[in-house]
Amino acid sequence: MLRRLLFVAAALLTTGEASASSVLLISLDGLRSADVAQAKARGMKLPALTALAAEGASAEGVIGVLPTLTYPSHTTLVTGVSPAKHGVSNNLTFDPDAKNQTGWYWYASDVRVPTLWAAAHAKGLTTANVHWPVTVGAPGIDANLPQIWRTGTADDPKLLAALATPGLLPELEKAVGTSYAQGIDESVEGDANRVRFAAALIAARKPAFTTVYLAGIDHEEHRSGPGSAAANAAIEQTDKLVGQLVAAARKAMPDVTIVLVSDHGFQPIATDINLFKPFLDAGLITLGADGKPTAWEAMPWLAGGTAAVRLARPDDAALVAKVAGVLAKTAADSAYHIAAVMDRSAVAKAGGASEASFFVALQPGYETGRDPAAPIVRPAAYKGMHGYVPSDPAMRSTLIVAGPGIRHGGLGVVDMRAIAPSIARVLGVTLPDAEVKPVF
Repeated sequence: MLRRLLFVAAALLTTGEASASSVLLISLDGLRSADVAQAKARGMKLPALTALAAEGASAEGVIGVLPTLTYPSHTTLVTGVSPAKHGVSNNLTFDPDAKNQTGWYWYASDVRVPTLWAAAHAKGLTTANVHWPVTVGAPGIDANLPQIWRTGTADDPKLLAALATPGLLPELEKAVGTSYAQGIDESVEGDANRVRFAAALIAARKPAFTTVYLAGIDHEEHRSGPGSAAANAAIEQTDKLVGQLVAAARKAMPDVTIVLVSDHGFQPIATDINLFKPFLDAGLITLGADGKPTAWEAMPWLAGGTAAVRLARPDDAALVAKVAGVLAKTAADSAYHIAAVMDRSAVAKAGGASEASFFVALQPGYETGRDPAAPIVRPAAYKGMHGYVPSDPAMRSTLIVAGPGIRHGGLGVVDMRAIAPSIARVLGVTLPDAEVKPVF
């Protein structure tokens, strides 16, 4: 019996059954790589973020995934793999018949590989989530307030209550003393509400691994442009929210490691480009009187500064050749401001959507327009955009880490895929599908 007990104890020690530290993973959507390091030069006061950076380690920048959009990036941040492998290749699902009512990749069933939540849960660690993308029905999250919305009406809170961990939302609303913010609310004020709920959740459950997503910076950078007074004010307001989250986590779990990330950078923009037009002109898309497609052979899948091109018959060599010709002609027309066209092999090498036969990358200052009936060029509704190729330095995102055992200093330029396995190492768990090695 004694021999058996010693064997079990040794096994627990060698398999990392007990984690060295709990982890709070905070994402600030759209926080550019230099916003914290150059805060003073950019006219911002960010005491919480600069304190974290001074206390721990930070990256010079994080190179993201193709495309540099919120949902593909956030799925990489919790899996350690590229969109080609994890399966979340855009924010919006591919909807060539325009039937899905602008549906996003809300559902975790679309993720093809294990996540940090599942890995932690499998080791007996408690997990929690507030508003992280692609978490509806996510396995391994013990206390889950997933991100989802539909109409922004009174039915949306009912939907969230039905999809959240049973009983969690009313429990937290009672503790916080207010209703939970609508999923469609991407303002800093909506973030402030979610931070109150996250703090209450952390205090009550003391999870070993918690994820919290805040959208207000991205929302303002789209609306007002990166570096604008309004966007900088949103960053300063969000800094206060980070301070509240960090204080709540450290009070509940003194050994907590704080991992602060963002998903992408930002480009200022002024112009929409209608990438549907060449496909319409070539007869690859047919529109009905209502402006919706009635037939299609090839379709752009818009992603801000890029667009994947999907084919109805991707193995049809004649169709592939026809689309390649259309794209070559379009890229040669300076009116379209195309920086590059990637074929299937180049997309695969970059880890982009496995469903894409081509990828079109626009020049800085231009985004993919959403109206197939628009002219080639027209003024953009937004003033800031992302989704460009990850090699664009303006798309680099943020990584700051502080906690027990985290060595102070710079991490250099980090591959986004390295963040999840690094968190796994802190938690004492593994992500066997991770594509690169940990960096902290």
